[in-house]
Formats: sequence, structure tokens, C-alpha cells
Amino acid sequence: MTETASRPTLEAVAARAGVSRATASRVVNGGDGVREPLVERVRQAVEELGYVPNQAARSLVTRRHDAVAVVIAEPETRVFADPFFALQLRGISKELTAHDSQLVLLLTEGRDDHSRVGRYLAGGHVDGALVFSLHLDDPLPGLVQRAGIPTVFGGRPGWSDGTHDAVYVDSDNRGGARTAVRHLVALGRTRIAHITGPLDQTSAADRRDGFLDVVPDADPRLIVESDFTPAGGERAMRELLDRCPDLDAVFAANDLSASGALRVLREGGRRVPEDVAVVGFDDMLPVAEQADPPLTTVRQDIEEMGRLMARLLLGAVAPGGEGGRAGAPSSVVLSTTLVRRASA
Repeated sequence: MTETASRPTLEAVAARAGVSRATASRVVNGGDGVREPLVERVRQAVEELGYVPNQAARSLVTRRHDAVAVVIAEPETRVFADPFFALQLRGISKELTAHDSQLVLLLTEGRDDHSRVGRYLAGGHVDGALVFSLHLDDPLPGLVQRAGIPTVFGGRPGWSDGTHDAVYVDSDNRGGARTAVRHLVALGRTRIAHITGPLDQTSAADRRDGFLDVVPDADPRLIVESDFTPAGGERAMRELLDRCPDLDAVFAANDLSASGALRVLREGGRRVPEDVAVVGFDDMLPVAEQADPPLTTVRQDIEEMGRLMARLLLGAVAPGGEGGRAGAPSSVVLSTTLVRRASA
């Protein structure tokens, strides 16, 4: 048997600092109204004793949990295989860490998980939620609304269940797609195909619309819906070559789909970009730079999107914040740029 030291208490901090327990509590929990010399004495006592506040007790005082739920409406096999999510989570984590707040990751494998996530969000465990990768028929927006906690969404909302005033962070998906297709047109390509993402997600629908803005009379056979994965890009590329073997360019809705398309073109003896030019979307460097050939793509700042989502939410839950009731003016749409490499 080993004997462990007892955990320092708030009373011990107050005694060491020579102040009342109430004063020590106000300092530890970030309250106002304490003179600076006393604040310094309490902080010194905390450091000397190694005092760690009891989070449950602190929450009763501050009504804050210093934790944020990050809800990704995708199965874990997709989340941990797609670098997009890693980049977005890195941006979120950096911002939360800078504000001493914890990240709680919640994934939805299927419909049965939605009620579990809803109960957790409504259970008073977190200060707010960051929700992204939603599909149009996803019940999560309604569950979050019923939970009554501040929420910021990743991506332009496309649902119609009363959460039309949601705060969100997105990229200019439609404008970025237009830039990509105009680049292909400027190269002299006339049979431009499009591999879409899942069209029940607004990002994919916006990128398809941007494609059609530039080539409104595109042959419908040149558009194939995919799923933002390399395997989906391979399937779509094979279908396009079967339908339209004379195509001379492809705009893929993300870099992973583009990487799959490049493999099929290479296997089929098509030279890129001489025979078929290829442009992606995202500029995820491990994918775009290591593609064969390196991928021309539309860059969106994925990590910055995550950081801004977290910043908007922290502003909403801070004392005097909007409590999640901020409207459309608080939403952010980031610009995109074309990054030219060897594929187009």
C-alpha cells in the first residue's frame, strides 16, 4: 500500500493567501471585484499548493464547462481517413487550447447515434457545439436546436427545419468551382467533365453549380455524382470514360476524388495534362503535392475554417456574448484561390 498526498482544497489556498474562501473562489473562477494584490496572493498560493479547481464545483459558480462538443456527421472510418477532417480539427483544437477549453469529439456512425448525441448535448456537459459535414436530411440541426446550446456550423446550411438563422463558416465553393472551370476553358478544353461530391451536402451542390455557371450547356453525361473519396473518384472516372471517351478535362469536387481519377487515367494510358487536364478542390498538401502528376486545385483554408468556427462559438458563450443567437451577419465565408501545378 502506498500513501498518497491529499488533494489541496480551496480552503487551503485561501489560508495560504490570507484571504476568505469567497475571495479565493472569485479569483480561481475568474470573477471580478478582487483587488490586484489579493489576486496575486491567491495565484501564488494556487501555484505553491498545486491546486486544481474542481470542474463540477467551478461550473456551478461560472455556469461554464470549458468544453466544446465537435460533432462530425460521418462515420469514424471516413473521419480518420480523410485529411480534411484532421486539418479542420487542428484549427479547432488550436483555438480551444488557446482559451483553455477542451474538445469533445462526437461522431455519428448511423441513425442510432443521433439520439445519443442529442442527449449528450442537452445534458449540460458542454458550453456549445461545432457541427459539420452535415447532409440535407440530417436530424442533427434539429437536435442541436432542441438542446438549446450555442452552435456554429461548418458549411452553408441547406436544411429547412427552422434553423435558417444558423451561424456558420464556409468557403466560397461556387466561386472556387467557377475559377477551376474557367482555368480549364482558358487551356482550350472543350469536353470538361465534373466529378461531384455527395449532392446532399451544400458544398458539393455549390461546386456543381459553379461548374454549370461556366458551362451551362454541359453534356449531362459529363457529370457523375461521387462521394469525396479516392475510390469514389475512381468509379466516377471509369464511368465518365465509358460514357464520353473524348473528354479532355475533369474538374473533381475535392482532391481525394481527383487522386482517384488520376489513377484511372494513368491506368488507361491517358496522359495528364496532355490528353486530359485535371483540377481538384481543397489543396490538401499531402494529397495534392504527392499526386502523379502534382494536382492543380482550388485552395480553401481548411484549418482557418476550424479556427474561425471555434472563435465564433467562444465569442457566443463568453460572458456578455450572444449566447448562440447571433444571426447571419456573424457567419463567415472564406475566399478561395487556384493553385497551379502540373495536372492542368
